[in-house]
Amino acid sequence: MRGRRNLWMSVTAALLSAALVYGLYVLQRQQLQQQETIAVVVPARFISAGERIERGDVELARRPYEVFSDEMVTELDLAVGKEAAIPLGKGEVILNWKFNDHHLQPRGEESTFQIPKDYIRSVSNGIRAGDRVVLYTSGNEDESRRIFQQAVVVASVKSSGNVEIDNLEQSHLLSLAESNKDGMYVARRDANAMIEYVNLNLTEEQWLQIDRLCKSGESKLVIAYSSESFDRLDTDSSLINEGEGK
Repeated sequence: MRGRRNLWMSVTAALLSAALVYGLYVLQRQQLQQQETIAVVVPARFISAGERIERGDVELARRPYEVFSDEMVTELDLAVGKEAAIPLGKGEVILNWKFNDHHLQPRGEESTFQIPKDYIRSVSNGIRAGDRVVLYTSGNEDESRRIFQQAVVVASVKSSGNVEIDNLEQSHLLSLAESNKDGMYVARRDANAMIEYVNLNLTEEQWLQIDRLCKSGESKLVIAYSSESFDRLDTDSSLINEGEGK
Protein backbone atom coordinates (compact mmCIF):
# COMPACT_ATOMS: atom_id res chain seq x y z
CA MET A 1 0.00 0.00 0.00
CA ARG A 2 2.82 2.34 0.94
CA GLY A 3 4.59 1.48 -2.28
CA ARG A 4 1.52 2.42 -4.34
CA ARG A 5 1.19 5.73 -2.50
CA ASN A 6 4.85 6.51 -3.13
CA LEU A 7 4.32 5.70 -6.79
CA TRP A 8 1.40 8.13 -7.08
CA MET A 9 3.41 10.81 -5.29
CA SER A 10 6.27 10.29 -7.70
CA VAL A 11 3.95 10.49 -10.71
CA THR A 12 2.26 13.62 -9.34
CA ALA A 13 5.61 15.26 -8.67
CA ALA A 14 6.76 14.42 -12.18
CA LEU A 15 3.58 15.88 -13.69
CA LEU A 16 3.90 19.07 -11.62
CA SER A 17 7.53 19.37 -12.64
CA ALA A 18 6.62 18.92 -16.32
CA ALA A 19 3.82 21.48 -16.02
CA LEU A 20 6.22 23.96 -14.41
CA VAL A 21 8.81 23.44 -17.14
CA TYR A 22 6.16 23.86 -19.84
CA GLY A 23 4.79 27.00 -18.16
CA LEU A 24 8.25 28.52 -18.04
CA TYR A 25 8.74 27.61 -21.72
CA VAL A 26 5.48 29.30 -22.71
CA LEU A 27 6.32 32.39 -20.65
CA GLN A 28 9.80 32.66 -22.16
CA ARG A 29 8.34 32.17 -25.63
CA GLN A 30 5.80 34.95 -25.09
CA GLN A 31 8.48 37.28 -23.76
CA LEU A 32 10.71 36.50 -26.73
CA GLN A 33 7.81 37.07 -29.13
CA GLN A 34 7.03 40.45 -27.52
CA GLN A 35 10.67 41.44 -27.83
CA GLU A 36 10.72 40.56 -31.52
CA THR A 37 7.27 41.94 -32.46
CA ILE A 38 5.28 45.16 -32.10
CA ALA A 39 1.56 45.78 -31.70
CA VAL A 40 -0.05 47.56 -34.68
CA VAL A 41 -3.65 48.48 -35.54
CA VAL A 42 -5.53 46.20 -37.94
CA PRO A 43 -9.22 46.03 -38.96
CA ALA A 44 -11.31 43.53 -37.03
CA ARG A 45 -13.52 43.22 -40.15
CA PHE A 46 -13.58 44.38 -43.75
CA ILE A 47 -13.98 48.18 -43.93
CA SER A 48 -15.21 49.79 -47.15
CA ALA A 49 -13.64 52.93 -48.59
CA GLY A 50 -15.25 56.04 -47.11
CA GLU A 51 -16.65 54.15 -44.10
CA ARG A 52 -16.29 55.73 -40.66
CA ILE A 53 -13.99 53.67 -38.41
CA GLU A 54 -15.45 52.96 -34.97
CA ARG A 55 -13.79 51.47 -31.91
CA GLY A 56 -15.09 47.96 -32.50
CA ASP A 57 -13.85 47.97 -36.11
CA VAL A 58 -10.15 47.86 -35.19
CA GLU A 59 -7.91 45.85 -32.90
CA LEU A 60 -4.23 45.38 -32.07
CA ALA A 61 -2.17 42.60 -33.64
CA ARG A 62 1.52 41.82 -33.30
CA ARG A 63 3.82 41.98 -36.31
CA PRO A 64 7.58 41.31 -36.58
CA TYR A 65 9.82 44.30 -35.91
CA GLU A 66 11.66 43.61 -39.14
CA VAL A 67 8.57 44.60 -41.20
CA PHE A 68 7.61 47.60 -39.05
CA SER A 69 7.61 51.08 -40.60
CA ASP A 70 6.79 54.56 -39.30
CA GLU A 71 3.64 54.62 -41.47
CA MET A 72 2.03 51.85 -39.39
CA VAL A 73 -0.59 52.97 -36.86
CA THR A 74 0.17 51.68 -33.36
CA GLU A 75 -2.62 53.30 -31.30
CA LEU A 76 -6.33 52.51 -31.65
CA ASP A 77 -7.37 56.11 -30.87
CA LEU A 78 -5.45 57.34 -33.93
CA ALA A 79 -7.82 55.37 -36.18
CA VAL A 80 -11.15 55.75 -34.35
CA GLY A 81 -13.39 58.40 -35.92
CA LYS A 82 -11.46 58.54 -39.21
CA GLU A 83 -12.76 57.54 -42.65
CA ALA A 84 -11.10 54.80 -44.67
CA ALA A 85 -9.51 56.24 -47.82
CA ILE A 86 -9.34 52.79 -49.43
CA PRO A 87 -10.94 49.39 -48.66
CA LEU A 88 -9.27 47.74 -45.65
CA GLY A 89 -9.19 43.97 -45.33
CA LYS A 90 -9.56 42.14 -42.03
CA GLY A 91 -6.16 41.82 -40.36
CA GLU A 92 -4.48 44.19 -42.84
CA VAL A 93 -1.95 46.53 -41.24
CA ILE A 94 -3.35 50.08 -41.30
CA LEU A 95 -0.93 52.70 -42.61
CA ASN A 96 -1.52 56.35 -41.75
CA TRP A 97 -2.30 57.26 -45.38
CA LYS A 98 -5.10 54.71 -45.59
CA PHE A 99 -7.59 56.93 -43.80
CA ASN A 100 -8.72 60.54 -44.07
CA ASP A 101 -8.17 62.92 -41.20
CA HIS A 102 -10.36 65.80 -42.34
CA HIS A 103 -13.07 63.92 -44.25
CA LEU A 104 -12.39 65.96 -47.39
CA GLN A 105 -11.80 63.01 -49.69
CA PRO A 106 -14.71 61.39 -51.58
CA ARG A 107 -16.09 58.19 -50.14
CA GLY A 108 -16.26 54.86 -51.89
CA GLU A 109 -19.20 55.71 -54.17
CA GLU A 110 -18.26 59.37 -54.64
CA SER A 111 -16.04 61.57 -56.79
CA THR A 112 -15.10 65.22 -56.42
CA PHE A 113 -16.91 67.46 -58.92
CA GLN A 114 -16.22 71.13 -59.57
CA ILE A 115 -19.59 72.81 -59.99
CA PRO A 116 -19.63 75.02 -63.13
CA LYS A 117 -20.05 78.70 -62.28
CA ASP A 118 -23.00 79.07 -64.63
CA TYR A 119 -24.83 76.35 -62.67
CA ILE A 120 -24.77 78.45 -59.48
CA ARG A 121 -27.24 81.18 -58.57
CA SER A 122 -25.89 81.81 -55.09
CA VAL A 123 -23.42 80.28 -52.64
CA SER A 124 -23.08 80.97 -48.95
CA ASN A 125 -19.96 83.07 -48.36
CA GLY A 126 -19.25 81.27 -45.10
CA ILE A 127 -18.74 77.76 -46.46
CA ARG A 128 -15.29 76.22 -46.18
CA ALA A 129 -13.61 72.93 -47.05
CA GLY A 130 -14.98 70.09 -44.92
CA ASP A 131 -18.38 71.74 -44.42
CA ARG A 132 -21.68 70.16 -45.29
CA VAL A 133 -24.02 72.04 -47.56
CA VAL A 134 -27.62 71.66 -48.70
CA LEU A 135 -28.39 72.04 -52.41
CA TYR A 136 -31.51 73.69 -53.81
CA THR A 137 -32.66 74.47 -57.34
CA SER A 138 -34.10 77.87 -58.19
CA GLY A 139 -35.72 78.57 -61.55
CA ASN A 140 -37.82 81.20 -63.28
CA GLU A 141 -40.78 78.91 -63.75
CA ASP A 142 -40.29 75.82 -61.60
CA GLU A 143 -40.81 76.04 -57.85
CA SER A 144 -37.57 76.12 -55.85
CA ARG A 145 -36.88 72.84 -54.08
CA ARG A 146 -34.27 70.88 -52.23
CA ILE A 147 -32.45 68.43 -54.51
CA PHE A 148 -31.06 65.86 -52.07
CA GLN A 149 -32.40 64.99 -48.65
CA GLN A 150 -28.90 64.58 -47.24
CA ALA A 151 -26.25 67.28 -47.08
CA VAL A 152 -23.08 66.86 -49.17
CA VAL A 153 -19.45 67.48 -48.27
CA VAL A 154 -17.48 70.46 -49.59
CA ALA A 155 -14.11 69.19 -50.82
CA SER A 156 -12.72 72.70 -51.38
CA VAL A 157 -13.65 76.30 -52.09
CA LYS A 158 -11.21 78.22 -54.30
CA SER A 159 -10.57 81.80 -55.26
CA SER A 160 -10.07 82.97 -58.85
CA GLY A 161 -6.36 82.44 -58.28
CA ASN A 162 -6.97 78.77 -57.34
CA VAL A 163 -6.18 79.49 -53.67
CA GLU A 164 -8.15 77.76 -50.92
CA ILE A 165 -10.52 80.16 -49.18
CA ASP A 166 -9.42 80.52 -45.56
CA ASN A 167 -8.64 83.00 -42.81
CA LEU A 168 -4.91 83.73 -42.80
CA GLU A 169 -4.84 84.57 -39.08
CA GLN A 170 -7.20 81.85 -37.83
CA SER A 171 -7.02 78.95 -40.25
CA HIS A 172 -10.30 77.11 -40.74
CA LEU A 173 -8.56 73.93 -41.92
CA LEU A 174 -6.27 73.91 -38.88
CA SER A 175 -9.25 74.43 -36.57
CA LEU A 176 -11.07 71.61 -38.39
CA ALA A 177 -8.11 69.27 -37.86
CA GLU A 178 -8.14 70.13 -34.15
CA SER A 179 -11.96 69.85 -33.88
CA ASN A 180 -11.91 73.45 -32.62
CA LYS A 181 -15.45 74.72 -33.17
CA ASP A 182 -14.66 78.19 -31.81
CA GLY A 183 -11.71 78.48 -34.18
CA MET A 184 -13.87 77.36 -37.10
CA TYR A 185 -16.44 80.02 -36.24
CA VAL A 186 -13.84 82.78 -36.01
CA ALA A 187 -12.26 81.68 -39.30
CA ARG A 188 -15.54 82.32 -41.13
CA ARG A 189 -15.66 85.97 -40.13
CA ASP A 190 -12.96 86.91 -42.63
CA ALA A 191 -11.41 85.33 -45.70
CA ASN A 192 -8.44 85.78 -47.99
CA ALA A 193 -10.63 86.05 -51.14
CA MET A 194 -14.11 85.64 -52.62
CA ILE A 195 -15.41 82.19 -53.50
CA GLU A 196 -15.16 81.51 -57.22
CA TYR A 197 -15.08 77.71 -57.45
CA VAL A 198 -16.89 75.12 -55.35
CA ASN A 199 -15.90 71.44 -55.35
CA LEU A 200 -18.33 68.92 -53.90
CA ASN A 201 -18.05 65.21 -53.13
CA LEU A 202 -20.95 63.62 -55.00
CA THR A 203 -22.05 60.23 -56.19
CA GLU A 204 -22.37 59.77 -59.93
CA GLU A 205 -26.15 59.79 -59.62
CA GLN A 206 -26.10 63.09 -57.70
CA TRP A 207 -23.88 64.79 -60.25
CA LEU A 208 -25.97 63.58 -63.19
CA GLN A 209 -29.10 64.89 -61.49
CA ILE A 210 -27.50 68.31 -60.98
CA ASP A 211 -26.32 68.34 -64.58
CA ARG A 212 -29.77 67.48 -65.89
CA LEU A 213 -31.39 70.23 -63.83
CA CYS A 214 -28.90 73.01 -64.60
CA LYS A 215 -27.38 72.47 -68.03
CA SER A 216 -30.27 74.19 -69.83
CA GLY A 217 -29.80 77.30 -67.71
CA GLU A 218 -33.45 77.45 -66.65
CA SER A 219 -32.64 76.25 -63.13
CA LYS A 220 -29.60 77.07 -61.04
CA LEU A 221 -28.14 75.90 -57.75
CA VAL A 222 -28.41 77.59 -54.40
CA ILE A 223 -25.66 76.24 -52.13
CA ALA A 224 -26.53 76.75 -48.45
CA TYR A 225 -24.38 76.14 -45.40
CA SER A 226 -25.70 73.31 -43.18
CA SER A 227 -25.51 73.13 -39.38
CA GLU A 228 -24.44 69.49 -39.84
CA SER A 229 -20.93 70.89 -40.33
CA PHE A 230 -20.68 71.53 -36.59
CA ASP A 231 -22.88 68.61 -35.56
CA ARG A 232 -20.39 66.24 -37.23
CA LEU A 233 -17.61 67.53 -34.97
CA ASP A 234 -19.71 66.67 -31.92
CA THR A 235 -20.19 63.15 -33.32
CA ASP A 236 -16.45 62.75 -33.94
CA SER A 237 -15.60 63.93 -30.42
CA SER A 238 -18.13 61.56 -28.82
CA LEU A 239 -16.72 58.63 -30.79
CA ILE A 240 -13.19 59.38 -29.62
CA ASN A 241 -14.24 59.96 -26.00
CA GLU A 242 -16.22 56.72 -26.02
CA GLY A 243 -13.18 54.89 -27.33
CA GLU A 244 -10.94 56.37 -24.62
CA GLY A 245 -13.42 55.32 -21.96
CA LYS A 246 -13.25 51.66 -22.95
